[in-house]
Amino acid sequence: MLAAPADVRARLLAWYRSHRRDLPWRAVRDPYAIWVSEIMLQQTRVETVIPYYERFLSRWPTVGDLAAADPDDVRAAWSGLGYYRRAKLMMDAAKAVVDEHAGRFPDDLEALLALPGFGRYTAGAVASIAFDAPAPAVDGNVARVLARLAGIRGDITRGSPQRAVWDLAETLAPGESPREHTQALIELGALVCGARRPKCLLCPVSDACVAHAEGLTAVVPEPRKKPARRSVELTALLWCTSGQVLLAKQGDDGLFAGLWTPPMLEGALTADEARREVARHRDWRANGAEDMGTMKHVLTHRDLHVRLVRLIGDLPAVSPPYRRAPLSALETLGLPSLAVKALRKGLRPEDLSELALPGRRTSRRS
Repeated sequence: MLAAPADVRARLLAWYRSHRRDLPWRAVRDPYAIWVSEIMLQQTRVETVIPYYERFLSRWPTVGDLAAADPDDVRAAWSGLGYYRRAKLMMDAAKAVVDEHAGRFPDDLEALLALPGFGRYTAGAVASIAFDAPAPAVDGNVARVLARLAGIRGDITRGSPQRAVWDLAETLAPGESPREHTQALIELGALVCGARRPKCLLCPVSDACVAHAEGLTAVVPEPRKKPARRSVELTALLWCTSGQVLLAKQGDDGLFAGLWTPPMLEGALTADEARREVARHRDWRANGAEDMGTMKHVLTHRDLHVRLVRLIGDLPAVSPPYRRAPLSALETLGLPSLAVKALRKGLRPEDLSELALPGRRTSRRS
C-alpha cells in the first residue's frame, strides 16, 4: 500500500493537466461518446482509433442511432480496426440502453456492469470519465502503473496480485476529479510507465514508486507468458466475374465474426483440389482454377497461412451465407484485413481497377 495515496493522487492530477494529449474524446462528457472511444481503444493504437472514432460518431451520433443501425453498416464502419466481436457487443449494449434505460446510459456502476460487453474496466471508465464517479478502472496501462507503485509481484492478471491492483485502484479513486484521475493513470502508463523502458526520470510519482526504488521495473509487473501460437492453413477462393466477387458471411462466433470474406476451405489445397472440393460440397461449377500463391496473416494467437485460388468462369447462383458483391461497393461491407489482402493479391489487374476496399488494421493501445 502507498504511504501517502492522497499525495500520489494529487501529483498524478497535476502532471496530467500539464502533459495530457489533446484527444477528441477528452473534450466530451457524453457517456455514449466516451464508451465508443473506450471500446475502440481496446487493443488498438490511439492514432488508429481517432479517424474511426470521428467517422463513427458522425454517422451514429447517439446511442439510439447505433441501436437502430444496420449491423452490416456498423461492421463496415469497423472494418480495419480488428477484434470484430467488439462491434457486435456495442450494438447489443446500445439496444439494451435504449430498451432498458430509455436511451440514457445509467450512472450506476452495477447497472453499467449489466450491459452487454461491459466488464469491470469499461464500466469503471464510463462511470468515472463520463459521470465523475469515484469508480476504479484498471486496464493494462493502469495495472502496470499501480503494480510498480506498490511493488506488487506475481501475475497481476489473476489471483491475489490482481486483487491487490484493484484494491489500490479503489483506494486512489475517491478525491478531486475522478474523471481526470482515471485518465491520468491511463496516460501515465501510455506515455511514461511503459512496459519495456519506463521513463522514470519523467514520472511525477517515481519517488513514491516501490519498483523504481528497488530496481524492479523490469520484473514488475511479472512478464506474461505468451500463449503458444497456432499455425492454421486455409484456402481462400477468389471468384470474380463481370465486376462481382463471391463472398461468404462468417458466423457470429468465428475468427471474423459477422464479416464478409472470400469463401474459405480448411487446409492448403491445390487449385485442382479446391475446384473439386467446391463442386462436391457446393455444386458450384468453375471452368478452371489457378493457384495465386500464399500469404501469411498474423492474429493475436494464430498465424494464418492462406493459399489463394482463383476460380474461373461465371459466378454460381448463391444463397445466404454467400452473396455476389459488386467490386465497386465492397467498402460498404464489413471486410476484415485478411479479406482485403487476399483480394488485392489474388484478383486480376482489370478487376483490381474496379475495387473499392476499406482500410487496414493496426494493433495495441498506446
